[in-house]
Amino acid sequence: MSNIKISGLVKIYGSNKVLDNISLEFESGKIYGLLGRNGAGKTTLLNCITNRVFFNSGEIIVDGESAIENDVALSKIYFMTERDLLPTEYKVKDIFKWTKDFYKNFDMDYAKKLSELFELNIDKKLRSLSTGYNSICKIIISLASNAEVLIFDEPVLGLDANHRELFYSELLKVYEKNESTIILSTHIIEEISDLIEYVVIIKDGKVLKCNSVESLISECYAVSGKSDKVDEYVKDKKIVSEEVLGGFKKVTIDGKRSNEDSMRVKELDLEISKVELQKLFVNLTSKGGV
Repeated sequence: MSNIKISGLVKIYGSNKVLDNISLEFESGKIYGLLGRNGAGKTTLLNCITNRVFFNSGEIIVDGESAIENDVALSKIYFMTERDLLPTEYKVKDIFKWTKDFYKNFDMDYAKKLSELFELNIDKKLRSLSTGYNSICKIIISLASNAEVLIFDEPVLGLDANHRELFYSELLKVYEKNESTIILSTHIIEEISDLIEYVVIIKDGKVLKCNSVESLISECYAVSGKSDKVDEYVKDKKIVSEEVLGGFKKVTIDGKRSNEDSMRVKELDLEISKVELQKLFVNLTSKGGV
């Protein structure tokens, strides 16, 4: 299985440094969530990994080999992007055949099975498909590619709830069967929070967080209760965000909770709760966030 190591990656457009000294590793056989606000640099990073955009400095190594103009390294990666890079004049079934020319392990039978499950008419031309079915076509090709690394950039664009659930279910099956390395870049964080093992958060072109979901969530916690009691508790704490409703307040705190903290919470009659991944992401990437 393939792993991707990125070191000191810099990408500049004009006077804008879109990627600012990015260093991280996507280890083989794991599912990653790549998160960031619009314009954070996620898609540019993925385009650099797949050699669709040239970077100014740094290096990208796939299984010990540079990814730059390296067909062997790049053939291990399938990148599903929002942009239409497939031949739109082709029928879907012909796009499947066309893909097999580039990805020798493409599973035609599985692609046809998925087409039935997603109710995709493979006799239609790609250009005639709705936004949702265009995404479905690209999802099917990605899953059937049998590439060692699967990268998805906003894969569920235009999909209804049933089709999104079907995608997540089939993605897990492919992951378990092939031990693929999977990178999911999406804004629908609540839907993938139970799916991903690791999360990379990009902010302003830099890696803000790179950790397991479990570890990241354990780095913060929330306390709630009467406003004056909450204020008393958080005096010496690093506050990420706070919400006020009447005489009650809920505060998200950056830092792990100690035994002393737990005792103090009981004394002040406050409640402790875990912070959901989406809420944590919003807090970390908002203006003035950590």
